[in-house]
Amino acid sequence: MERDKGMKIKSQKAQEKSIVQRSTAQLDTLPKNYPQFLEDLKSRIRTAQIKAALAVNSELIGLYWYIGKSIIERQRAEGWGKSVVERLAADLQREFPGVGGFSRQNVWDMRAFYLAWTEQVSNLQRAVGDLDGKNLPRVVGEIPWGQNLELLAKLKDPIQRLWYARKAIEHGWSRPVMVLQIESGLYERQVKAVTNFRHTLPPPQSDLAQGVTQ
Repeated sequence: MERDKGMKIKSQKAQEKSIVQRSTAQLDTLPKNYPQFLEDLKSRIRTAQIKAALAVNSELIGLYWYIGKSIIERQRAEGWGKSVVERLAADLQREFPGVGGFSRQNVWDMRAFYLAWTEQVSNLQRAVGDLDGKNLPRVVGEIPWGQNLELLAKLKDPIQRLWYARKAIEHGWSRPVMVLQIESGLYERQVKAVTNFRHTLPPPQSDLAQGVTQ
C-alpha cells in the first residue's frame, strides 16, 4: 500500500511538471507584444472598475440628497414630525432588507446632508462659486457617503467642507486620511500661508506665490 501511495505521488508530480513545461512552451510561442497587450487590458479593466464604482457612488449620493430634500419639503409643507420620519426609515428597511443605507440614523443623516448644503450655505456672508444653496456641489457627489458624514460631523463651515472634499478627490484621500487632515487643521494652515503671502509680498509676487501653493 505504501508503495502504491508513493507511486501515486510521483505520478502527480510528473503531471504537474508536464503542465508547467507545456505552459512555458506556450509562453515561448506567444507573440512578442503579448505581455504589453495583457498589461494594457488589465489597466483598462481596472480603470473601468474605478469608473463604475465612482458612477455608483455618485448615484447613491444623489439618491441620499433626494431623500433628504424630500423629507425637508414634507416637513415644511405638511408638518411631518420625528415619528413619521422614523416610520419612513422602518418601511424602507422592510422593503430593502440588508441595505444598511436606510437605517433610522442614516435617514436622519440624509436630512442633515441636504440642510448642510442648502440652508447652511444660504447663511454665508459671501458667495462661493460652487455653493449656491440650492444644488449639491459636484465634487461632494464624488466622495463616498462615509467621508461626507465626516465632513458634516467635524466641520460647520460649508466653505471648509467643500475645500476638504476637493482635496480628497485631488489627492485620493481615504476616510481616515481625510479625518486626520481635518483634525490637524490643514485648511487653517494653508489659508494662513496664503494670507501671509498677501501681506508680505508685492501684488505680482503674491499672486505667483499663491498659485504655487494651491
